[in-house]
Amino acid sequence: MPAPVLSGPQYLREGLKLVLSPGLRLFVLLPLLINLVLFVGLIYFAGHQFSLWVDTLMPTLPNWLSFLNYVLWPLFVVLVALMVFFTFTMLANIIAAPFNGFLSEKVEAVVRGVDNSPPFSWGELAAMVPRTLAREMRKLGYFLPRAIALLILSFIPVLNLIAAPLWLLFGIWMMAIQYIDYPADNHKLGWNEMLAWLREKRWQSMSFGGIVYLVLLIPVVNILMMPAAVAGATLFWVRERGDEALAAANRSR
Repeated sequence: MPAPVLSGPQYLREGLKLVLSPGLRLFVLLPLLINLVLFVGLIYFAGHQFSLWVDTLMPTLPNWLSFLNYVLWPLFVVLVALMVFFTFTMLANIIAAPFNGFLSEKVEAVVRGVDNSPPFSWGELAAMVPRTLAREMRKLGYFLPRAIALLILSFIPVLNLIAAPLWLLFGIWMMAIQYIDYPADNHKLGWNEMLAWLREKRWQSMSFGGIVYLVLLIPVVNILMMPAAVAGATLFWVRERGDEALAAANRSR
């Protein structure tokens, strides 16, 4: 049965249970360690630069409007926080892409109860690197023009007031793309076909992307929730695509 519109929290919760199960812990450990090192480094750097970034983005107001600084400052703090979050998430996923693709394969095997893939080996993981990194570059090519447009908007007086909500909506959509793409790529679904499929399930996808976005904003918690998001996205894929494949097969009879 197709997922309800607000199914995102359910998928993420089930994904967390899966990655904590004994059979999948091995495939979670390495991405966790990589993300932890990256997270600590980025937080250290951002902590020293955060105020400077906020001051750079804040518009210069005439004296008679100076009282608005107290209203605008929290908005631009949120804007910088979203940008830092985006940077961390994109870098972490690029580095962890082969591990995440492999984890998605194993989660699908557990969910379906059939594992036709060979046992874990470093050779198998290395063989996935070119394909998964190429896919991450495709995501980056989709992300960068839109992010640059939003960044430019952030510097335009008055219009920059809508930059933070637009970043939020774009971020939610990108989280859906980022994680649901792992099982889609494992099944060799083309980039444009994957985007078209997500648009058909826009609200379910945004529900999943929204809850992932929310939990990834929580320091420390986000380290564990990245593998859970991979597992949750794989559950989304198996149930939604499985239903569609079954329906298509029934129609062809």
